[in-house]
Amino acid sequence: MSLATSARFARRELRGGLRGFRIFLACLALGVAAIAGVGSVRSAIQTGLEDQGAVLLGGDALAEFTYRFATEDERTWMQETATAVSEITDFRSMATVTRDGTTERGLTQVKSVDAAYPLLGEIVLEPPMPMAEALADHGAVMAPILADRLALQPGDTFRLGTRDFTLRATIAVEPDDAGDGFGLGPRTIVRTADLQGSGLLSEGSLFETEYRMLLPPGTDLDTARAGALERFEDKGLSWRDARNGAPGIARFVERLGSFLVLVGLSGLAVGGIGVSAAVRAYLARKTSVIATLRTLGATRSTIFQTYFIQIGMLSLVGIALGLVLGALVPILFAPLIAGALPVPTVFTLYPGALGEAALYGVLTALLFTLWPLARAEEVRAATLFRDALDSARLLPAWRYVLATLVLVALLVGSATLFAGRPGLTLWIAGGIAGALLVLLGAAWAIRWMARLATPATRGRPAWRWALGAIGGPRESAGSVVLSLGLGLTVLAAIGQIDGNLQSAIQRDLPEVAPSYFFVDIQKDQMPGYLERLENDPAVSRIDSAPMLRGIITRINGQPATEAVGEHWVLRGDRGVTYSETPGARTTVTAGEWWPEGYSGPPQVSFAAEEAEEMGLKLGDTLTVNILGRDITATITSFREVDFSTAGIGFVMTMNPAALSAAPHTFISTVYAEEAAEAQILRDLAGQYPNITAIRVRDAIDRVSELLDGIGLAVRWGAAATLLTGFLVLIGAAAAGEGARTYEAAVLKTLGATRARILQSFALRSALLGGAAGAVALGAGIAGAWAVMTFVMETDFAVIWPSAIGIVTGGVLATLLAGLGFAWRPLSARPAGVLRARE
Repeated sequence: MSLATSARFARRELRGGLRGFRIFLACLALGVAAIAGVGSVRSAIQTGLEDQGAVLLGGDALAEFTYRFATEDERTWMQETATAVSEITDFRSMATVTRDGTTERGLTQVKSVDAAYPLLGEIVLEPPMPMAEALADHGAVMAPILADRLALQPGDTFRLGTRDFTLRATIAVEPDDAGDGFGLGPRTIVRTADLQGSGLLSEGSLFETEYRMLLPPGTDLDTARAGALERFEDKGLSWRDARNGAPGIARFVERLGSFLVLVGLSGLAVGGIGVSAAVRAYLARKTSVIATLRTLGATRSTIFQTYFIQIGMLSLVGIALGLVLGALVPILFAPLIAGALPVPTVFTLYPGALGEAALYGVLTALLFTLWPLARAEEVRAATLFRDALDSARLLPAWRYVLATLVLVALLVGSATLFAGRPGLTLWIAGGIAGALLVLLGAAWAIRWMARLATPATRGRPAWRWALGAIGGPRESAGSVVLSLGLGLTVLAAIGQIDGNLQSAIQRDLPEVAPSYFFVDIQKDQMPGYLERLENDPAVSRIDSAPMLRGIITRINGQPATEAVGEHWVLRGDRGVTYSETPGARTTVTAGEWWPEGYSGPPQVSFAAEEAEEMGLKLGDTLTVNILGRDITATITSFREVDFSTAGIGFVMTMNPAALSAAPHTFISTVYAEEAAEAQILRDLAGQYPNITAIRVRDAIDRVSELLDGIGLAVRWGAAATLLTGFLVLIGAAAAGEGARTYEAAVLKTLGATRARILQSFALRSALLGGAAGAVALGAGIAGAWAVMTFVMETDFAVIWPSAIGIVTGGVLATLLAGLGFAWRPLSARPAGVLRARE
């Protein structure tokens, strides 16, 4: 028979409607919609960043220097290249307010600007006024949250360093705030000229200078970038342009979006289980039809093609529904999403995101329907009145096994290509595959234990019926454990990871972290600073080090990124210090420290873990640009650096002769009792107003807020997976309604009451849900332990409230699904049911 004949058979059978395929369509549509929605939101943010890149950057291009202002030569080049230039500095400081003999202090991220700011965009102030008016005569504008914290109103005075400023307005909209990256403190904007003599912009202080430029129309950004780097890269210039106005946010959105898509794929895998179960149930009802067709001469290929076309058409409907939902929901909720994001967004239809979701949907539908369809072609005419699918062999023909492996490879390969993070993709794919294998084994074990325990329930009929049903050949234990179990596994793993991260930050880190991080301590201030702290019994430890920042420009004479590739150490400037001898807590893992009094060619000790990641070895040379001067040093040792304690940690430490003559300041960490922290800050800030104090607990709270936002997004993705699992549960319960009706009729005939039968149904659902929850919890905890141990490299502890919630959720979900489809079997009349089965 031809393909046309198969298509005609398929079309005629589809006239019967979508009975039995509602869950099929819902599972496929929900999984595709989740991936399409995440992809659409990610594309909307990326498009917004690209469209508004110049506004976020504050110009068409930006040249950045660390710890210094541009030289005359550099300024001349910028003025010749650009039609307008704006000079901006960015640094942290303490805003101080004194009233009625009481002093209040708040950490702030200061942006000092010139008269040209902003070159692009508009800064909106409250009350409304021009920026020039707000900053005139030592005026300032401030983020509302900081003004509220310090109880400042327009007209009030506050101090930065040794200079007084008058608050004129609060900032309602700052056009370039997203391009400035992460800041520990709220924003304050003042004139750069008004900071002269404040002690905040002195040589060696921690500040960055940005020169934002408007370029002539038609300027080729690649040419401009190449010219700037060729001329000034060796002097420490960093270049950005409007194509990448907010690189930190762009990287974050890309990575979080990729992760959420991968979480969405786990939801699609759960939906695939529902798809497979729906196809099996449908084909089981079609056994007599298939056998009749075989009797009339239909070949195996005709049977396969007939039902492949049917399922394919329905799959396309489900995928189309998912694409419509994934495309329209972000657009409908665009005002809410845009209002919750600190970056511009452009919500519209994104064919690329929809195409990616459609590809995942097609591959998943093929993967999870292939085996049930392959088993359908094994039905013979002689099995006209038998359940041919249940009697078919476990594995289909080898060609279908091979096709399945190809589909798995295509699905994983597509996810790897689109996500752009091969390692993460393969880990998640391996985790999903491992969880499915564990859950399959658990389903078999549950049925085996149920059969084993059934004889021990004599005298307790409800338990006997429940266990007998779970262990029976027609029970849907596999679908329940797989669908609910995989959803709960994802949720359990995310819950454990989130809980452990929060614990590490909120509980463990404060135990090892310092109370304060002090920066911009001048060299001549160090004796008085140390005297105040060393005589305080509440202070248990003080760590101090000279502080410079530099950019690694070359490794072994080659451009750094060409030599070792992209690495976070090469992304911007890094802290550099010097030391005569290794510190008491320094562990040298390889090589030797320079001798005391060494004054030869520069040597550097590099962080061991980062060196291994970058492929560095002893004897390699690094060229580091510090304050516009290149220093080429030889790596003579590697040492352990633990950045997880929030203490002082430098990737690079050089011999003193290489750096001590350069202008620099000191940083220091102070470990003290919490009750003494406020007095320490008052004394040091009062004596040294230029010093900036960062309270580590406040920084931890800020990071925790960001983690909460990330965790919420990830939990929503996991919730979509769980919802898909619940839909599969409903499908399994609906598919088993006929069997339960017959079972209830037989039990009623034998004298069982409705209450006893309902108790049996409830026990069956609770046992399956509890088993699925327990297995999922074990798999989720194992996955979370692996992530925390091998990826996060931190301790792991089971978060029991989350764990108990997972098991409880599994029991409740199966109870709701099972009991929801128990009322009709209980109300059916035994005579009618049994007569229909004759």
